[in-house]
Amino acid sequence: MDAGVVDVADLGKLGFWRLVAVVKRDRVLVEAHADQIGRIDTAAFRAGVRLRAPVWVGNLVMVLGIVLGGAAVWVAFASATAWVKGLALILAGGIWAVAVHTPAHWLVGRAIGIRFTDCFLGGPPPPRPGLKTAYATYLRADPDSRAWFHASGAIATKCAPFVALAFWPASGAPWWSAVVLLVIGVGQIVTDITLSVKSSDWKKFLREKAVARAMEPAPRIDPASRPTPAVGGP
Repeated sequence: MDAGVVDVADLGKLGFWRLVAVVKRDRVLVEAHADQIGRIDTAAFRAGVRLRAPVWVGNLVMVLGIVLGGAAVWVAFASATAWVKGLALILAGGIWAVAVHTPAHWLVGRAIGIRFTDCFLGGPPPPRPGLKTAYATYLRADPDSRAWFHASGAIATKCAPFVALAFWPASGAPWWSAVVLLVIGVGQIVTDITLSVKSSDWKKFLREKAVARAMEPAPRIDPASRPTPAVGGP
């Protein structure tokens, strides 16, 4: 298989991901094949995804988004006009819902040893920002930790409207802005329960949890059973 010419769609047709699913469940296979799988995955991703940039660029844009959400909260407090307060608070919740997603993945991923190759714009409509893992590091990470890596972005996104809502009592924003933020927050949770478990972060969370359950624990060696090293000459 030539990793330089295989695109993302071809990998599924060739049964690549079925093989990866087998490799994931065996630590010996992971160590033997993680690097090659990672090279193929990266080459396929870059052949099929054009809207991509270095990871630091994506992180910078998301951090700017978080700051912009904070500025919207400031407007909600500073403005003397009720409808401006309300719209600013809603805008803060919406911006944060988008901006905190990939930084959450990045932070948790880095903490468990996962590295990243690119940021990109893609996914099902509407397109959204994402991070591409260096797949060899992803495979070598503990599967239970990988599950929470996937969950982290979803959890951060769901918290965002409620964080904005927490500013509502002190901001003086009108009642309808609190209702809108509450509807957005609850709506996202309902969407996760009904859809994301089938196609997005929570589907991957459940998949990696299943891998963790299926993977046999690493053998434990009783120190008492270790042979005593020979001392002295023959």
